[in-house]
Amino acid sequence: MLVKKKILIFTATYNEKDNIESLIRSINFHNPEVDILIIDDNSPDLTFEKVKELKKEYKNIYLKVRNLKSGLDTAHKEAYEYALKNDYDYLITMDADLSHDPSEINNFIKYLDEFPFVIGSRYIEGGKCEMRGRRLMISKLGNKFIKRILNINCHEFTTSFRGFNLKKLKKFHLNLVSNKGYSFFMGTIYEINRLNFEIKEIPITFKDRKMGSSKIPKIEIFRTLKNLFLLILK
Repeated sequence: MLVKKKILIFTATYNEKDNIESLIRSINFHNPEVDILIIDDNSPDLTFEKVKELKKEYKNIYLKVRNLKSGLDTAHKEAYEYALKNDYDYLITMDADLSHDPSEINNFIKYLDEFPFVIGSRYIEGGKCEMRGRRLMISKLGNKFIKRILNINCHEFTTSFRGFNLKKLKKFHLNLVSNKGYSFFMGTIYEINRLNFEIKEIPITFKDRKMGSSKIPKIEIFRTLKNLFLLILK
């Protein structure tokens, strides 16, 4: 008899009130047996109040509201620790702005049955990125540059749509990743590769956000370059 896996879907939120309801409803429509963890950094638009309303309808939602805007990397580390402490088999992380399609979660689950780490890639065969213009160019060239510099057999380093098989990833924890901000996602790939865990890329369609505004500051490009060369030195 197949043993049912205990699966946690995580997203970090900051001013995503316009998107969070659609995301939660879509996750529950496609995967009603998963749990959902949301860590909100005290959003000025009161995203967390919308989540509290949805908690009355969905019993699989867990919410943590932090007092300050404490950073994307720390939210993901807290989610990883939460998943370990609550004995989940799989942790799947994604953005809250609807750029990641919950209908693709089942594909992550399928591959997590076999692989320790699965990442959704826009830049392999079958993948698609709906960003346009300068943002698309920076993303494409940036991921190619990171791949070449770190010499890791992976085409995608910067998306948060990824899955962790917590039972297979022994000796790994997101606390090992020292990079801050959005460079944290690149640093995670570096640490997983350093510990010789296999990385499985699967194609995803990345949708450009329709509601709200991007949280990525322009200076993040330079921070990423700095952190990339720090990884080389490491």
